[in-house]
Amino acid sequence: MTDFRVPDPYAALPDLPALEVTSESFTEGATLSAAQLGGKMGVEGGEDRSPQVSWSAGPEGTRTYVVTVFDPDAPTASGFWHWSVANIPAEVTSLPEGACTGDDTSGLPEGAVVVRNDAGFKGFVGAAPPAGHGPHRYILAVHAVGDEIELGDDASCAFVGFNLFGQGLARGAVTGIFEQ
Repeated sequence: MTDFRVPDPYAALPDLPALEVTSESFTEGATLSAAQLGGKMGVEGGEDRSPQVSWSAGPEGTRTYVVTVFDPDAPTASGFWHWSVANIPAEVTSLPEGACTGDDTSGLPEGAVVVRNDAGFKGFVGAAPPAGHGPHRYILAVHAVGDEIELGDDASCAFVGFNLFGQGLARGAVTGIFEQ
């Protein structure tokens, strides 16, 4: 196994019941396909297509879900947020691949809110680690939430993550890998 630079970013958060998360786009520990690579960030052949993801129903009291993709191995002090979709209605337990492609969010369910990623736009940006920096983890996580998260127009992925600290009811994740 690869020796990653930083520990599991979710290990420092409160333990929560587990959601079962599966993906046709992300296989645990496997290399991501071109569909989930960052064409907008210069990766040749990258399509910036959000991953397919399915999850088990959250515990009683779940009102919404949040889906995120985060790279804890980015060469920053804060990692790199690739995607965050909040306020997914509780009756939704999957998103198709490409529900969000770049800044086209039309494939998401009504009520879902995409916030600004670390590339500076509201949408999905694929994996794009610096060449020669080694393998990076891309954590596709689903969070069950007790209520909608109030989001201003300029909300960031980190702001959503901060709100999940107090409002999360359950969480599950699958991690893909990519390096250039």
